[in-house]
Amino acid sequence: MLRHAIAPIRRYTKASHDVVRHSRLNSDAKILLLYVQGLPEGADPRPLSEHAGRLGMKGRAYQKAKQLLTECGYLHEWREQGARGRWVTEQLLANVTLTREEATRAREGEPAVAAPPVPPSERPPTVGGPGERPVGDSPQKEELEEKNLPHPPPEDDTPLADLAEAEGVLLSLRYVNRDLLLGVREARLLAGAAAEWLRRGVSAADLRRALTTGLPTDGIRSAVGFLRHRLLQKLPATKAPTPAPQPERPAAPPRRNLVTCQGPGSEHVFRPRADETHCLRCRTTAAYEATLQQWGQGFSPGGTRPSSA
Repeated sequence: MLRHAIAPIRRYTKASHDVVRHSRLNSDAKILLLYVQGLPEGADPRPLSEHAGRLGMKGRAYQKAKQLLTECGYLHEWREQGARGRWVTEQLLANVTLTREEATRAREGEPAVAAPPVPPSERPPTVGGPGERPVGDSPQKEELEEKNLPHPPPEDDTPLADLAEAEGVLLSLRYVNRDLLLGVREARLLAGAAAEWLRRGVSAADLRRALTTGLPTDGIRSAVGFLRHRLLQKLPATKAPTPAPQPERPAAPPRRNLVTCQGPGSEHVFRPRADETHCLRCRTTAAYEATLQQWGQGFSPGGTRPSSA
């Protein structure tokens, strides 16, 4: 494939590769996101559905794009009742994934995401001497902090279908309890540990039930830390492989009782296979003598067979 690209100098919108190459967003969701981000600053605030209508996106196509933007953390909505009792829906569409807390801060005019760290070469020199280290107990850390927990099982051999299903289960936990709200990146960090449950035979519904049952009554401070701890501590055992059924052996025929042989000689017994009255030795001897007798009658004394004429 040949590629020819000229960077525009005006009337363009900056698009992050995280959006353009997003694996879960479809083309409608990406175009709608870029369209809204490219609106001028003084544009009238309109519902997202009106912008989608201008792009020719209606009905199920718009609902699917809106659902994907919400699940991936780009779209957030608040439905509140106004002073006159009317319900109003306010929407926030971002070009980066935001958690619910970050979206709330952006809605209130605060910075949603902290500024990126300044490179060491660009940092101003530190003023003053080194500070003293406080004496006493170590500062309290948030319980179930992610960096203090063991790593999840390796994801090298985990099928992509299991990872995608596990990520969908983790993102859906927000609808069960708002304290379990995860961003897309956070869900991907936990997808390997959740996919291990699916690999061990646990259904998606049972996995969701295991992660949302028996939550702390005082709330959850860190959704990532809590879910990682529960995924590792409650990991079910691997199912033992079911042994292959062994073919049934045919039943041995019943053993017959010993009977007395009716042949010549001293009395002896044998075990017949059917309805024989003579043992094998007597039957063999009788057959041998009958053969000799037939040969004796069929040949002349000179050793030649008599003619039939």
